[in-house]
Amino acid sequence: MASNAKIAVKRPTKAEKRAEMMEQILDTAELLFSKHGFHGVTLKDVAKQIGVHHTLLNYYFDDKRTLFDAVFARRAVVTIEKRMKALDDYDRAARGKPTVEGALHAFLDTDLDLYIQGGEGWKNYGAFGAQASNSPEGAEFMDKYFDPVVLRLIDLLKKALPDAAEEDIFWGYHFVTGALMLTLARTGRIDKLSHGLCRSDDYEAVKARMARFMAAGFRDICNQRRLERED
Repeated sequence: MASNAKIAVKRPTKAEKRAEMMEQILDTAELLFSKHGFHGVTLKDVAKQIGVHHTLLNYYFDDKRTLFDAVFARRAVVTIEKRMKALDDYDRAARGKPTVEGALHAFLDTDLDLYIQGGEGWKNYGAFGAQASNSPEGAEFMDKYFDPVVLRLIDLLKKALPDAAEEDIFWGYHFVTGALMLTLARTGRIDKLSHGLCRSDDYEAVKARMARFMAAGFRDICNQRRLERED
């Protein structure tokens, strides 16, 4: 006998609707900021992309800077937590004798795994971070969120290279982060230069090479400077 009972459909609560809209706003803003930077995007642009009136965004965010900060923070807390744990775990495993390559693997590979496994949203965040790191507004947020994990890496590199000049450690990090940001920007330039042999979105290939390549540079410049000081 067929039942006439209706299946109850649970309607989303106001809190659930608000959370869903918040995620949609952040995803859309993340994509637009990743392509056009802070100054190339307005709240109206984000609203238009979503298909809502721009006044709705003012209900969630006071202004564009507040939205930019929220986009930055959402995934920053994830990558910072994972990298800090990886660096701490490596430090304990190394028992006071870390290597440059080991420290860089902990710092870089943990982050690259997020872009490899996290889907298009994380790839957009990578490009967003690359854009942000090259602007005064973005640099301010980089300082705000990422300084602790960067300084944790620096601490390990100093242990690995105890005779190195401190400025060489910081210059080495500068070169590392520059290469990482160029990678995350996914400009496609290496695709064209290599005629498709390399792809700018092939993070697995980057992960297999970057830490080792950068470690060699650290060792070379620090050893060269040490020899110069001894002469």
